[in-house]
Amino acid sequence: MKRLESNSFAWLTAPAALACLLLVGIPTVKQVTPVSPGSSCIVQAENTEAATQLVASVGGTVTHELAIIDAVAARLTSEQLQTVRHEPGLRRIYQDASVRSAITVGGDSLYVRYPALVDADDLHDEGIAGHGVAVAVVDSGAMHVVELNRDPADVNRMHRYNALTDEEGTGLDKSGHGTHVSSIIFNSSRPLEMPDKYNSLAPFAQAIEVKAFPKHGVANYADVLRGLDWILTNKDIHGIRVVNLSFSAEPRSFYWDDPLNQAVMRLWQAGVVVVASAGNLGPDPMTIGVPGNVPYVITVGSMSDNFTSDDGTDDLLASFSSAGPTYEGFVKPEIVAPGGHMTALMRTKSQIARQHPEFHDQLKYFKMSGTSQAAAVVSGVAALMLQAEPWLTPDDVKCRLMASARPAIEDNGTLAYSVFQQGSGMVNAYDAVYATETGCANRGLDIDRDLAGTHHYRGRANQWPDGSYYIDGLEGDGFFWSDGFFWSDGFLWSDGFFWSDGFLWSDGFLWSDGFFWSDGFFWSDAFVEFDGFLWSDTLTETMSVNVWVEQE
Repeated sequence: MKRLESNSFAWLTAPAALACLLLVGIPTVKQVTPVSPGSSCIVQAENTEAATQLVASVGGTVTHELAIIDAVAARLTSEQLQTVRHEPGLRRIYQDASVRSAITVGGDSLYVRYPALVDADDLHDEGIAGHGVAVAVVDSGAMHVVELNRDPADVNRMHRYNALTDEEGTGLDKSGHGTHVSSIIFNSSRPLEMPDKYNSLAPFAQAIEVKAFPKHGVANYADVLRGLDWILTNKDIHGIRVVNLSFSAEPRSFYWDDPLNQAVMRLWQAGVVVVASAGNLGPDPMTIGVPGNVPYVITVGSMSDNFTSDDGTDDLLASFSSAGPTYEGFVKPEIVAPGGHMTALMRTKSQIARQHPEFHDQLKYFKMSGTSQAAAVVSGVAALMLQAEPWLTPDDVKCRLMASARPAIEDNGTLAYSVFQQGSGMVNAYDAVYATETGCANRGLDIDRDLAGTHHYRGRANQWPDGSYYIDGLEGDGFFWSDGFFWSDGFLWSDGFFWSDGFLWSDGFLWSDGFFWSDGFFWSDAFVEFDGFLWSDTLTETMSVNVWVEQE
């Protein structure tokens, strides 16, 4: 598979200063991770006020207040950094990382077919179109067009927050990625050729655009964390029930130790459904990124209709779609959704459209692929579910999405793809809205204890010495993934295939201090144990929504 890499970018820090995040309030043992002077970092202690005092005590300058993880971001010189590392009350210093958005591209129709692919159009016909539900998109902002600013009833439904400048009411999209993702969720237009349909999943949902990525698609942890902090603070004011996170980065710590993951977990704990893209580093296993590696949230992989939307017999899993298990042994993604050659809004002057003009119709629409787009589909479906039943918890939404999904199977009834590639299967909006299952997601996990730092968890995934992955308690052939796996060209998304009762494979186990992997557990050499797997001065990789890949 040919992969087109996006441009690389240097750290967005002042040359003579060190931008640090002082993070406080996670009651864990004090750990000081190696951090290089002259690069950005993240530091953890008791609470936001204490972090502010620590910065002030050494003469530093606070740049971000991040109450979502009891933190502040600050600029510290090399000397100030060395001093603050020895201050009482300090819990952790991380190096701040960048985040990058990217995608796969291509486009030609003003009628988008993905609502019909997941049966959302049938819900629209019943009046379930996202009414009263606000979805926040943390991305590069969104362009000013009526299709996003106003719902189909011509009511203004857009609110913008710019995490880069800490200002409300701003956040135009110069990248194009945020607009494209948002269009999949919110686009209020009706296609001329089918005026009874909508060009999005939740056209009546309230749109909350949180701009954390600049034009080139790279953002640092501090800005993304500030965007998530704003969402947590304002979720009740704006009715935010869903957050779409179409970006990912290579994990550099266990899931519970990453500050962005901690913020995502706080949102889930507060009742917000978090939908994250799996990433575009597939098809290899163990390629799920941050924050998709958080066991609680809904992580989404990508399928493609193979350019034949009216023929489901040749649908396929996108080869770029990242796959599990995670380093902690959790099955990811939980679900897959349309993410191939997705047509959605984008300005011709956006950076992505300028780089790939061949995929723009030179009017409003652009075509591209990725798990970013697949995550947006599921965020829209979650909005439909919450309109129908506003009392659903995030765990309920996740449970029903998984229970109603349709796994890909071969003609002989075996799985066409491993559970580590397709999770529960293809999302189905109609069945998810009318599902009644409860208690089948995040069993055995306690997010309160996880965030408190007293309990952490591992999943059921394991690996045989021959390199194949399996799930403890579910060693059926359909769950294996070996190096000899071949993609299937002709599977059906089955209506009648069900996973084992209660989603045994989604359970979590307590990760105790004395935990050792079982004798049959042989992770690849890429897995580094705790002491070597911490944030360090080599943290220069970006967080990306997707990696550029060919259209599928």
